[in-house]
Amino acid sequence: MCGIVGFLGKRNASEVLVEGLSKLEYRGYDSAGVAILNHGDINVKKCKGRLRNLEEKLNVEPLEGNLGIGHTRWATHGEPSDVNSHPHCNGNETVSVVHNGIIENYLSIKEWLTSKGYEFLSDTDTEVIPNLVDYYYEGDLIDAVIKATRKMEGSYAIGVISEKEPDKIVAVRKDSPLIVGVGEDEYFIASDIPAVLNHTRNVYLLEDKEFVIMTRQGIKLVNEEKEEIKKEIYKVTWNADAAEKGGFEDFTIKEIHEQPKAVKDTMTSRIVEGEKIKLDKISLTKEHLDNIDKVYIVACGTAYHAGVVGKYVIEKLAGIPVEIDVASEFRYREPLMNDRTLLIVVSQSGETADTLAVLRDGKKKGCRVLAVTNVVGSSVSREAHDVLYTWAGPEIAVASTKAYVTQLIAMYTLALHLASLKEKLTVEDIEEIKKEMLELPKKIEKVIENKEEIQKFASKHYMERDMFFLGRGLDYAIAMEASLKLKELTYIHSEAYPGGELKHGPIALIEKGTVVISSLTQTALRDKMVSNIQEVATRGARVMAIAYEGDTEVEKSVEAVIYIPRTLDLLAPVLAIIPMQLLAYYTAVQKGLDVDKPRNLAKSVTVE
Repeated sequence: MCGIVGFLGKRNASEVLVEGLSKLEYRGYDSAGVAILNHGDINVKKCKGRLRNLEEKLNVEPLEGNLGIGHTRWATHGEPSDVNSHPHCNGNETVSVVHNGIIENYLSIKEWLTSKGYEFLSDTDTEVIPNLVDYYYEGDLIDAVIKATRKMEGSYAIGVISEKEPDKIVAVRKDSPLIVGVGEDEYFIASDIPAVLNHTRNVYLLEDKEFVIMTRQGIKLVNEEKEEIKKEIYKVTWNADAAEKGGFEDFTIKEIHEQPKAVKDTMTSRIVEGEKIKLDKISLTKEHLDNIDKVYIVACGTAYHAGVVGKYVIEKLAGIPVEIDVASEFRYREPLMNDRTLLIVVSQSGETADTLAVLRDGKKKGCRVLAVTNVVGSSVSREAHDVLYTWAGPEIAVASTKAYVTQLIAMYTLALHLASLKEKLTVEDIEEIKKEMLELPKKIEKVIENKEEIQKFASKHYMERDMFFLGRGLDYAIAMEASLKLKELTYIHSEAYPGGELKHGPIALIEKGTVVISSLTQTALRDKMVSNIQEVATRGARVMAIAYEGDTEVEKSVEAVIYIPRTLDLLAPVLAIIPMQLLAYYTAVQKGLDVDKPRNLAKSVTVE
């Protein structure tokens, strides 16, 4: 969440910054701004709302200069407003700062600075930073920034400019992502790689408490003691085109259509008929597993729902007990972890604050940590012992689609690997599952092609206030993700319940016209789920079912049926979630909502 861009070069900085910020819109934001340094003066333009508001402001009042910093803000301290927008300056506007993260002790710093004569204009935690830098400034900007960070507690990625050193940008990260781009006689800082891809493929991936000193002579990386850090440049191999819409109306529908390729790419070289499962450089062996007493899968949001499926399939295929938990709760309940624990963390961005905190806590307690992430070079990927990448490519839309299905593929692949190590499945059983997995991309394509029924259902029910999702077994895991997707994209209140829990309270919510969505892909539980559908239908519910091709009997009890190709029940979540994603998408489109950037949400949640 939030986006930072900084630029030093020969071109117009405001144009470069706005373009870079546009590549970070997927992170979620409610205001935008830039600070440009020109002829020794800092000029700031910022405003509440979308980036286009800032562009209109800059069109009327252009800013000249070829050094500057920019920001898209997602409000944490202080409501979205012009004054609370970034960049923030000190009182006499000689220092300007952009900041992602949260300064946890900002109130005590603010009181201390106030006692020193400093005044504050905004309600933000960020405003203490430029004032701290000003307080500590004694002729060297990097010294002042280092001293300021020593005073601050919390998470941050920071870019700083000063009128007193007009050809310099200083930046630092701690628990919030920041990269440095190296172009031809121009340099960048950014929260994420897409912001600089149009200009360079050469980037430095910063670690915590690494400082950047950027001048026209080049870039220097130092630690807190100002000792120079030698770091290899990371060369970006994916195309900028992957972050463009490619003829689709928006990124969400584009990324839904990219799921067959994303699934195929995530399996490539790992799932090959007749060959053992290959998990990149993961060195987990049978001996390691024999020394494991407990397995945790920990994640947030959509990644958590992928973890629910992971728990099910690892237990079923490998016979290993697994606990699944939400990272924001897990990290505070003193979980029982030690050197006999396997901790699996799942994060699309690899920067999710709560998940990253769990990873670090687990390592301190001696856990072996395996990360599932989509971003090479992310904090999670660098800090885990083992990494299983989901090759979904850049996911721009805030609500996750293709990252989720690739996380499912990662869970199946990991489960098969563990089952093979534990010798819980025969070679024939493993080959059967692999064969069906390799068929999934074509079957996903078929589901996406048959989307008319979903569009019709969405056009009838897009004004509903409530919807309910029911399922049993793995269908319940899908119901949870489907409910979240509907909430995110449409702002319709929705809940997911296990079918067997209906009589324990939720059925009281069913009345004439209530919309219920249910999937029927778990053969052993299918008849029980049909009974649950009939229970709500007889009370007036309007039901849409997801069923295997050929299961026409279910049509007797429902308003609409979306058929998916048959597969192993174990793999059905990969296919069953597609109609749910499309339902949320078409409902949001009918309501005229911004499907790529839902209100209040951010792509990468880098603060608690």
